[in-house]
Amino acid sequence: MTAIARLDAPGCGCDAAQGLASIDQALARLRALPRPTLGFDQVALAEAPGRVLAQPVTARAHVPPFASSAMDGYALSTRDLIGDGPWDLPVSARIAAGDTGTDPLQPGSAARIFTGGALPPGADAVVMQEAVTRGPGTISLRTLPVAGQHLRQIGDDMAAGDIILPAGRRLGGRDIAAAAAAGRATLSVQPVLHVALLMTGSEIMSQEADLLPGQIWDVNGPMMAALLQRPDCRVIASARAEDDPDALYAQMQDLAGRADLLITSGGISVGDTDLVKPTLLELGGTIDLSGVAIKPGKPVSFGRVAGATWLGLPGNPVSAYVTWQVFGTAMLDHLSGRTAPPARRHVVLAETLNHHPGRCELRPVTLAGHDALGRETVRFDARTHSARVGTLCRADGLILIPAETDQLTAGDLIEFLPFGAE
Repeated sequence: MTAIARLDAPGCGCDAAQGLASIDQALARLRALPRPTLGFDQVALAEAPGRVLAQPVTARAHVPPFASSAMDGYALSTRDLIGDGPWDLPVSARIAAGDTGTDPLQPGSAARIFTGGALPPGADAVVMQEAVTRGPGTISLRTLPVAGQHLRQIGDDMAAGDIILPAGRRLGGRDIAAAAAAGRATLSVQPVLHVALLMTGSEIMSQEADLLPGQIWDVNGPMMAALLQRPDCRVIASARAEDDPDALYAQMQDLAGRADLLITSGGISVGDTDLVKPTLLELGGTIDLSGVAIKPGKPVSFGRVAGATWLGLPGNPVSAYVTWQVFGTAMLDHLSGRTAPPARRHVVLAETLNHHPGRCELRPVTLAGHDALGRETVRFDARTHSARVGTLCRADGLILIPAETDQLTAGDLIEFLPFGAE
């Protein structure tokens, strides 16, 4: 069994090919890009899911703020239980959750208490109701309780001033629950990133059009608009550009001037009509990365132009989607200040895999269940086709095939990058 154990690294570890950067190198350069300095937004808890914390969340007070019962039962003082049992105690009070001003426990008695009820002064334990025999105004118990039993002590969950959520965390339901328990009605979050989309190519047409010979419908525009339906970013413009230098110059200048992130699709290879990079340089922009040693998606590039970060995706839809999963999501996380652990995990190949050495390959796969040892297995096509969009909707993620690999057999372990929730 071959284990490709690179989960500690941010990429597949493939060596650069033909002077191109490896995935590791490309991600390192990406994370060195400057981030926008836009301050932060203060939002209510209901508006916070999906946003990225700009400042840590601390507890306003101890949680719980008072000692309380963890179950329905009877509060008592273990000091009152002298000698051998059974012990009979009168019930002197009734305490429900939300009752305030609880009186001290009368010596030698018990108080009927419900889950969440405040422990009366003088009591040090709760006996669950199933463990007592009840009589008229009394209880009898045979087992000696332990001090602290079935209690929620002050600050058991959170201590006042504790950091409950660190900055850089994208907020989900569990985080909102923790912030609410900490007494926070509003949270400081990173501003929403403004994103502009520019799909290039004279052959690209909208779905409303009837295609002429040589024309294709725009896939990357709708795809990217869908992928960017996130609370931490907003698509402020989406346009298509023909292969005309002057028109492309004007469109890139306009969009970059209004956005924090400009995403282009197509036009970044080395053909006569690949105009995006020359236009970016003509606008005074910089290219921090030009191509990665991967398949598919080799031309993917990024840099800066007119104050905006620029991400250039390949024109082929599968290549665009794959490179977005690896680099686009990482770029959004970086620009929004999110710190996130790697999402990858190991899976097991359900069949033999063949690969042409030279570039790290990111091959779409489908989760196929579990093997006899309980490990996840994946199946895949024999080849990755960068223009076959129909394969994407059947895939659950990507496997990372290192550049030097020529064959792996069924049962071998390999790294798996799951597609995020969409």
